Amino acid sequence: MAATTNFVAAQAANRRNTLLLLVVLTALAALFGYVIGWVLEGELTDAVPVASVVGLAAAAILAGASVIWSGISLAFGDRMVLAMADAKAIEKADAPQLFNIVEEMSIAAGVPMPKVMVMEVDALNAFATGTSTSNSAIVVTRGLLSTLNREELQGVIGHEMGHIANLDTRYMTVVGVTVGLIALVASMILRTLQWGSYSSSSSSSSDRKSSGGSAFLIIVLLVVAVLAPLAAKAVQMAVSRQREYLADATSVQFTRNPDGLISALQKLEAAAGKPFPGVSDATQHLFIVNPVRAMTAKTSALMATHPDLQSRIDRLRNLGA
Repeated sequence: MAATTNFVAAQAANRRNTLLLLVVLTALAALFGYVIGWVLEGELTDAVPVASVVGLAAAAILAGASVIWSGISLAFGDRMVLAMADAKAIEKADAPQLFNIVEEMSIAAGVPMPKVMVMEVDALNAFATGTSTSNSAIVVTRGLLSTLNREELQGVIGHEMGHIANLDTRYMTVVGVTVGLIALVASMILRTLQWGSYSSSSSSSSDRKSSGGSAFLIIVLLVVAVLAPLAAKAVQMAVSRQREYLADATSVQFTRNPDGLISALQKLEAAAGKPFPGVSDATQHLFIVNPVRAMTAKTSALMATHPDLQSRIDRLRNLGA
């Protein structure tokens, strides 16, 4: 049977990881701002400043924006995720079995009853979100609700309740919201550079020559704009894998039955990697199985938000041994 999960230790670790993530992201935002200011000052002065005043100002602005965004993501990140997923709250009368299972699992976890929500899609998937155990939600797709039997549904809900009890949801929600913001900012910068390139192509030969000295600064900015979202994605990929194993084990601890989750994962395996409305690259790590791409044993660790399903099933069988 599954080893007992130390929820206090898991929650403390997730609080530390969330704070560390926000500090690192703020530092990266400051660095990103400095590079932008450095490029702008180089463009304006036709020289490469060693210490850029404009860069320092831009670093301070973006660091401040990062701090503000961190506060917003901690306060409202769960609502943003639910809005992106187009999840709708339902009443107990709409799905009494689902509500009963959520009530059972919340009692087993010792956490308040989360909101119960549904995505009106035929896909088979589920996720949990929330910035605290008292402010959380479990979301299931209509396809999952109509396909799984009670034992399988209990296994899935136990898994999601594990994420809530361990405070995985806070960290994963902040990561999802932040990844989306970084991707948006990088896209805006790339579009700006593309527009600048177009404008330069219509300028005079002398103008192009005078700006040639700062061309490499534009290249630096371009590289940063491309690499920033990739780095954010790498963080996103790394945060979920071990958390999925822990949530699987926690589900067995709550339900005392690994077979339900094993059977559910086997059904979900066929539907993995098939995007559906309400799913985005920024939120793919939240779901019990990745809805954007199927995870296999051959999937690179740098590209995997989840362990491959067969590995998860094998571990669950060992827990039940």
